[in-house]
Amino acid sequence: MNPAPPLGVPPLGVYVHWPYCARICPYCDFNVLRARGRELEQAALAKAIAADLSAQRELTGPRELVSIFLGGGTPSLMDPAWAGEIVALAKRLWSPVPDLEVTLEANPTDAEADRFAGFAEAGVNRLSLGLQSLHDDALKLLGRNHDAAQARRAAEVAARVFPRLSLDLIYARPGQTPQAWAQELRAAIGLGAEHISPYQLTIEAGTAFDRAVKRGILVPPDEDTAADLFETTQEVLEAAGFEAYEVSNHARGSAARSRHNLVYWTGADYVGAGPGAHGRLTLDGRRTATYAQARPADYIAAVAEAGTGFATRETLDPRQTAEERLLSGLRIGPGLAFAEVAALGLAPDHPEVAALVSAGLIADDPLRLRATKSGRLILDHLTGRLAS
Repeated sequence: MNPAPPLGVPPLGVYVHWPYCARICPYCDFNVLRARGRELEQAALAKAIAADLSAQRELTGPRELVSIFLGGGTPSLMDPAWAGEIVALAKRLWSPVPDLEVTLEANPTDAEADRFAGFAEAGVNRLSLGLQSLHDDALKLLGRNHDAAQARRAAEVAARVFPRLSLDLIYARPGQTPQAWAQELRAAIGLGAEHISPYQLTIEAGTAFDRAVKRGILVPPDEDTAADLFETTQEVLEAAGFEAYEVSNHARGSAARSRHNLVYWTGADYVGAGPGAHGRLTLDGRRTATYAQARPADYIAAVAEAGTGFATRETLDPRQTAEERLLSGLRIGPGLAFAEVAALGLAPDHPEVAALVSAGLIADDPLRLRATKSGRLILDHLTGRLAS
């Protein structure tokens, strides 16, 4: 029986990274690799993740568990039995809340959709489905291994199998217009999800898309078009009852919000397990950052030798902690308390804050630092000014 967490000890989420994919998407800069030919390694990795979670329980002590997120990569390629063992173990190690959220990221290929029931039996109660688009030409551009018909079928199956469904979409694609994007969003809304995450296409350094842009083969939308697409996203989803509770996340009601992502955005604690996983833990009253070995073989070896898969474990100083809170906290509507960024010198009367309030980018609020609707449109610029 798990002992009750002591009073004042923060709750936590658990993030598990499964790095394997059937295909590497050209826009992706995550820690991923092809699954084919790695069956033995995957079985060993599942055992290593379980051992890592057990070792991290020794670090955290008893905590209240609010969420488990199986991400990647493509964790829907995992054997559902392994997922079930990981979920059951986390619930034994920490004290799960009655409405524990257990999310699985999935791709909408027919083979994976047929396995949804197995993941539901394993304890998954929320599916995050990577549709990315409902147009075949866009899916081909994005390097996806499914078509629009498969995407719709997978969403329909998921809506029947899981209590909660979230859909991921990518916009600001080359040649995309606000009118076409509005139609695509309305089609996605019609699939029955209560949560939609529309992400603006970002050209990440070192990706295939980055190389294509440098060669002139791929031309992303200009800033004005990207801004129009962002505004279209807000208008269409708000009209359908989806609140933009975070810059790229919209939910129909507070119950539909991603509890695990809110762990990140509110600065709560989370355990990270699996190759390349990050974690943030409060240990001895100090914010601690953990980073796992990126290569599966190195991660498995680290767990065998040291108990955890950490490549590094770093205690953050007050300024580093405040910078992280600024970057994550401004993403959500309520923002964050000025007290959380005091180490950066930020306060209501700070000249930079006052200037951004006058510009209509930061709300005129004496207690909390929060972006306005206009500010959220240029959030990277905003956080850069405040952090410096």
